[in-house]
Amino acid sequence: MNPDKLLSRYAAGERDFCLIDINGATLTGATLRAVDLTHANLSQTKLVQANLSHATLHNTNLQEADLQGANLRGADLSGADLMGANL
Repeated sequence: MNPDKLLSRYAAGERDFCLIDINGATLTGATLRAVDLTHANLSQTKLVQANLSHATLHNTNLQEADLQGANLRGADLSGADLMGANL
């Protein structure tokens, strides 16, 4: 799935994006509050200044993701792989 489709579906009210693979995508400044990205592949994704508050990122691959300035308040990062991520 490409980032534009993800954002469009999110804007339409969808929140379940488990197992999605959008590695290397650019989602800078995106609002993804309360999104479920369980087991998703977000490696090398640019999430600078993204709002991921209350997101479920359980077992999500965030290797080398750029999360600089991202809002992770209340997010579930249990089991997430943050190796090399920029926090």
